[in-house]
Amino acid sequence: MYLYDQYDQRQVDARVEEFRDQARRRLEGKLTEDQFKPLRLMNGLYLQLHAYMLRVAIPYGTLNSRQMHALADIADRYDRGYGHFTTRQNIQYNWIKLEEAADLLADLAKVEMHAIQTSGNCIRNISSDHFAGAAADELVDPRPYAELLRQWSSFHPEFSYLPRKFKIAVIASDTDRAAMRLHDIGIQIVEKDGDLGAAFYVGGGMGRTPMIAPCIKDFVPLDRLVTYAEAVLRVYNRYGRRDNKYKARIKILVHEMGKDAFTQAVDEEFARMLDEGIEPPFAELERIRTFFEDPLFEAGASEEIDRSDPDFALWVDRNTVAHKAPGYVSAVISLKPVGGIPGDATSEQMRLMADLAKDYSFDELRVMHTQNIVLPHVRKADLHALWTALDGAGLGAPNLDTIEDIIACPGLDYCSLANARSIPVAQKISERFAANGKTEALGQLKLKISGCINACGHHHAGHIGILGVDRKGVENYQLLLGGSEAEDVSLAKITGPGFDEAGIVDAVETAADVYLREREDGERFLDTYRRIGMTPFKDALYG
Repeated sequence: MYLYDQYDQRQVDARVEEFRDQARRRLEGKLTEDQFKPLRLMNGLYLQLHAYMLRVAIPYGTLNSRQMHALADIADRYDRGYGHFTTRQNIQYNWIKLEEAADLLADLAKVEMHAIQTSGNCIRNISSDHFAGAAADELVDPRPYAELLRQWSSFHPEFSYLPRKFKIAVIASDTDRAAMRLHDIGIQIVEKDGDLGAAFYVGGGMGRTPMIAPCIKDFVPLDRLVTYAEAVLRVYNRYGRRDNKYKARIKILVHEMGKDAFTQAVDEEFARMLDEGIEPPFAELERIRTFFEDPLFEAGASEEIDRSDPDFALWVDRNTVAHKAPGYVSAVISLKPVGGIPGDATSEQMRLMADLAKDYSFDELRVMHTQNIVLPHVRKADLHALWTALDGAGLGAPNLDTIEDIIACPGLDYCSLANARSIPVAQKISERFAANGKTEALGQLKLKISGCINACGHHHAGHIGILGVDRKGVENYQLLLGGSEAEDVSLAKITGPGFDEAGIVDAVETAADVYLREREDGERFLDTYRRIGMTPFKDALYG
């Protein structure tokens, strides 16, 4: 993983002290809330329903045990003993005091972490495939390219006040595990005639107007990666709407200009920029690559797994993923226990995960896009010991990609923008399916819940999605079907009238039962929905 040099550390330390002065002036009444708001947002500090929330950047989801221990210590010292891992591979703390925020940021800086640009109308945390560097199906490790883009975008003066927030994902596999085409810019590292390059997808996103990004350029040479990205941002900065925040995202610009006209504008800007020296020296990318070299995998590591314990065998089947190195897997730690809050981890659980990463995964962890944690490089011979430790700490739920592996935003329990609660709905659904025994039969079924139209829970991309809305002061839940954030990307559609909290849990089970009745051999829920359409589901839901 990338390590700070003196330049990186000086930047982050200077920002901490700058914010310390800003917070002091706010507390002394020398800054109004309107004056302070853009300053705190650029440092990841939100004002939520009950307290300040701090969002900490974890670039492309990668961190080590020292950093995870620090996150646990921060949870104890500044919060209420837990943190919430998000779909952008960040962590959020929900109970922060303004007078302590600068000290918290200073503690982060000691372990090469920060909260810079995790909010505001700027380029946010760069995300990537959570199995990067380990996946058996990837072309290369995409994280060096994500890191190059992180360094380019951090503190970029031209893009500090964009028309709206901006999100970038980088992958290097035909299997999309990062919702790449639902980003403002999605980049896939590809190969053409023996050379590596980047395919650019621009104009995706969720929220009130969900859109799938079209490919505007199928091959950009890697020595022009940053220049082309900057050309996209310049076109957006120049033409993006600033008079209406609901029409300010780049997806609206691409849609209104049309893909071809937008691409032409980017290509013209790119051509002008080639002589400006925008691109960092290719040697810098090579320097960054050295931080992402493979660990020293054990040669001839055993492929054998003792499956005599059925609970362990089930966890292995569901929560481990094929690795490029023989004798290894990536092991997923579920943060979705039955009846739990999706994405939450206590400080003690964080410390345990940190220690297990050091013992069993070359001191490396990843925050997953699905609000879980993965140890990317685990010997098969160590799996039983790992599972035993996880299971004893409430982290051994065998539910990866099942209906119990729910993505959910914090909803109305925490968020000032939410219209409805997400957490209780997620808890009740996981409890329902754990009790009725249908999880195994349902197989891969991705359920996502948002408490408002901003779609932080990615409900548009769920095989089953739930959107909480306000109906004359009463929480109401819309059911959506048919979404996907993977390489077969699609947007879910609303089934019809919404439900109350109890009704939406019943509705999810009804939709699941339609699938179990109608599926053909080998079909996932999504495949069956696409084959039979919405009508059988609506008939079952609404009679």
